[in-house]
Amino acid sequence: MSAQTARMSTRQADRSSITELMTAWGSHRDAGRWDRLESLFAPEATLELTWVQATASDFVAAARRHATGALRSKHVISNPYVTVAGDRAIAETNAMLVTDQPDLDLGAITHIRYLDRLVRIDGRWAIAHRVSIYDSCGLTFPYGPVDVDRAVIRRFPREYAGLAYLLQLSGYEPSDRSPTRGSAREAELQERDSAWLGWCWGRPGDGILVRNSPAAH
Repeated sequence: MSAQTARMSTRQADRSSITELMTAWGSHRDAGRWDRLESLFAPEATLELTWVQATASDFVAAARRHATGALRSKHVISNPYVTVAGDRAIAETNAMLVTDQPDLDLGAITHIRYLDRLVRIDGRWAIAHRVSIYDSCGLTFPYGPVDVDRAVIRRFPREYAGLAYLLQLSGYEPSDRSPTRGSAREAELQERDSAWLGWCWGRPGDGILVRNSPAAH
């Protein structure tokens, strides 16, 4: 096997492992397999979601507490777009979050992109940091239209207003400052994650990643 073939095989194995990691997150999260969910994170991992900004351990504990409430959720995870540099990687994963609140006869479908920093620990990939970017959201009405408090729902960005509304009425404390599609915050997060990986964006609009100098690591 040539060196180039070996490198390609390694990259393919890394991407396959990271894809499995992303889908395992959704599966364990929805099924309430809390220990297995927590095992997907690196030590001292953190998350920034609209309803929680915490360590991975605190996130799992909070998700476990909320699992007994009325709000139900299902995560549909797509294949991630992955960039690997040694034992670090960044992944951008499209996901659809389907939520339902039977007590309110109301639900929501939210399109999200997870931006993840990943690290290789003892030969396996783990999530070091996750932040959600919210692309769009719409309310669903299983039994027909119900009244919605527009004064409350309009407090949140349109890209995730329906989700935040459901969260608030279900006992969560959603943020009104979560990053949204095309926002300055999204650009800042992408630049930050690229710098962490040791890459930088090329000229605006060219979509090229260029290796940084060693000082950027």
